[in-house]
Amino acid sequence: MKLRSSSSSAIAAAAWLMLAASPAFADGVPAPRAGKHAAPSHAAPLTVAARKPNDSGVTIQFSVAGVAQIGRPVSITLQFDGVTDPAGATVRLSTDAGLTLATAGTLALPAGQRTSMTATVTSDREGLAYLNVFVTQNGAMSIVAIPVQTGSTAPSMKGAGEVKSSSEGEKIISSPAKEPRELKESKESKESKESKESKEPKEPKEPKEPKEPK
Repeated sequence: MKLRSSSSSAIAAAAWLMLAASPAFADGVPAPRAGKHAAPSHAAPLTVAARKPNDSGVTIQFSVAGVAQIGRPVSITLQFDGVTDPAGATVRLSTDAGLTLATAGTLALPAGQRTSMTATVTSDREGLAYLNVFVTQNGAMSIVAIPVQTGSTAPSMKGAGEVKSSSEGEKIISSPAKEPRELKESKESKESKESKESKEPKEPKEPKEPKEPK
């Protein structure tokens, strides 16, 4: 009888220890385990393209995902805001020599909405080239050239940047963009033609013959 009593006491003690080590229960439901909190991921800061007088009125922001490598696609995030025309706005993309655009080259922007897109380009040579963005709204156009550096040299943009904060608290760099090459070449060609025409000597007028006296 004493042996049976000792055994029962040992079993009861073991059961009590198991209950003490178990998580608390409420209404028969186990206490929830503490979940693992993933570290917040911070996207690369967006660059706000400089605005010009009489442009489309659309705010253009962009971010290039790292340094491009020859033959490897690189993603460029584009964000458009400030479309007020009920008819919306349109986006057209083009690339300099050395870059190939792998995504759609046009996009429609609805009025009153912020629109984002990802453009993918692939470089076939080292150096600096540009993804050109043309935004048209109500007959007015904004033009932004986004630098894509292939290789180790850092891309350059004209003018000093100004650090701003977005509505979400992100740090945003406001910097003027380079004028697209195709627009620059068109202007230079026009100026060269006008300069050439101004330098060409005009043919002298032939003197009038004197009339014979009557």
